[in-house]
Amino acid sequence: MFPTSRLIKTTLSLVLSLAAGSALAAITPQEAQQLKTTLTPLGAERVGNAAGTIPAWEGGITQAPKGYTPGKHHLDPYAADKPLFTITKANLEQYKAHLSAGQIALFNSYPDTFQMPIYPSRRSGSAPQWLYDNTFKNATSAKLLDGGTGFADAYGGVPFPVPKDGVEALWNHITRYRGIYVVRRASEAPVQRNGSFALVTSQQEALFNYYRPGGQFADLKNILFYYLAFVKSPARLAGGAALIHETLDQLKDPRQAWIYDAGQRRVRRAPNLAYDTPIASSDGLRTADDTDLFNGSPDRYDWKLKGKQEIYIPYNSYKVGSPDVKYAELLTPGHLNPKYTRYELHRVWVVEGTLKPGSRHIYSKRVLFLDEDSWGAALVDQYDGRGELWRVSMGYLKNFYDLPTTWSALDVFHDLQARRYYVQNLDNEEPATVDFAQPIPEDAYFMPSALRQRGTR
Repeated sequence: MFPTSRLIKTTLSLVLSLAAGSALAAITPQEAQQLKTTLTPLGAERVGNAAGTIPAWEGGITQAPKGYTPGKHHLDPYAADKPLFTITKANLEQYKAHLSAGQIALFNSYPDTFQMPIYPSRRSGSAPQWLYDNTFKNATSAKLLDGGTGFADAYGGVPFPVPKDGVEALWNHITRYRGIYVVRRASEAPVQRNGSFALVTSQQEALFNYYRPGGQFADLKNILFYYLAFVKSPARLAGGAALIHETLDQLKDPRQAWIYDAGQRRVRRAPNLAYDTPIASSDGLRTADDTDLFNGSPDRYDWKLKGKQEIYIPYNSYKVGSPDVKYAELLTPGHLNPKYTRYELHRVWVVEGTLKPGSRHIYSKRVLFLDEDSWGAALVDQYDGRGELWRVSMGYLKNFYDLPTTWSALDVFHDLQARRYYVQNLDNEEPATVDFAQPIPEDAYFMPSALRQRGTR
């Protein structure tokens, strides 16, 4: 998919294979020292590119803009920026070298309306110092286990900041920092061909066990995080809930999930909420492991680290989540309204997953583009069983400077064949956005026995 000449050469060696059940050794202390010299604390290149179109990393956003109130919608620190140019179907050929196959397909699918306004590149990515410190420790201790289905001896930071293969880079995305305890009221919506949509609104809570203060790897007991969501609307679904215990090694201990039915006041197990199980609220446009652009066990794919590429990705996406933008303005036929999107040129890790022989999944191949400054997936191209490009996912990244960390303001999932798309994490019309300041609850708060007690219509 990406000719060698188009990939940025990297000096990192690629591991060609892993022996099942073995542990891959961590990098040397000498290699880890790069995180304090030529690489950022999370493993990106500190320097800009030769063309000067990607700047050097100078610490990212280190404080919130003046006037910002924690818990409220984020102010745009780059509101004064103007687009350098806009990519359209008419000038697409000029910019193809810096676009993914999925982005090109969107231009071809919606030639009259899909556009990408390109802004100055701002390397806003940042994280707390304690996370940088933990990442430095992880670099020389973290080890892949069981052919990459899990890892050991990393905690509270990026496990593999100097990745040597694709599955290491993938684990960096899966475990990236998104706070410790997170509370959010947000909506999701499948958008039909004509632009019509119906919202499902829920309160979501997540406790990222991997980042719990004062912990260590041994404390995880194979639990990465707890997730709980209660549906608030529409009325026919209100009161229903889902609870997930996300395990690290899902071959050792599969993900545990429970569903609460408010009508029956009954909690039941949901044993199949993984891999390519379709998510009902997405109208069939998202699989269980599409969530977060990729989540869950990597075991069904062979993952290759293809190197780096300079790509125009959604970045500093403050406008798409602005309370000044109504959902009816943002959700237009085919794609988000380009008026509110922002793309920048950034270096991304290219990670390709090919379905293993004998494994089952609706996607035969997935290509992830991971932001080098945060490890968050900005784009994912997904191919069907015939090898044809089918779905394109986009994470509209921005710096949540109240932590700080880079996370997506919205996740958008395009189905090129159905000509529909699905959007997660809409909170423009809510009075507030993600709340990172709530007291961290005990584990019992996320147990099935507590689900029925809290579930009400």
